[in-house]
Amino acid sequence: MTDTTTASPAPCHARWWRAATIACLLLLALGLTAGLSMFEQFKAQIAHLQAQLKTTAQIRYIAVLLDEQRAPALLVTFDPQDQALQLQRLNGVKEGREDSMQLWALPAGGTPVSLGVLASAGKTLRLPADEKTLLDVPQLAISVENRGGAGDGRGPRLPFLFSGAVVQKAL
Repeated sequence: MTDTTTASPAPCHARWWRAATIACLLLLALGLTAGLSMFEQFKAQIAHLQAQLKTTAQIRYIAVLLDEQRAPALLVTFDPQDQALQLQRLNGVKEGREDSMQLWALPAGGTPVSLGVLASAGKTLRLPADEKTLLDVPQLAISVENRGGAGDGRGPRLPFLFSGAVVQKAL
């Protein structure tokens, strides 16, 4: 009797299936590697944009103060991150040698509150402030005072040189 139990060679298509499986596993590994790389790049971009956002001004309040002819004279903005009012002169009006310009918050039905003296003759200047400074303040105004500004307990000289509405930007 002859032994017929010898193993027959694997069919030809089994080798092709093995090769296709190995190729698919390599493609899957390549895709996974590319996906992880893209995820890391995405995280780096998010971190970069978050850092950039922290350094970008987040204007919360804005006011354009107008002169008697209703022409823009002063732009006032408030950035809560900066904790300061940024003032930009829009016209050429300068105070005299013995005068100072002073910024006032005009609360509804209340007495004017000094926000500071414009000590610089430059185009822009900053005055320290916090968010409570402009909360429920509908108007800002500029008065001309004696050098150094109005003393404590003294209100502004009237009429105001410039005035304008305060607008709170939507968040």
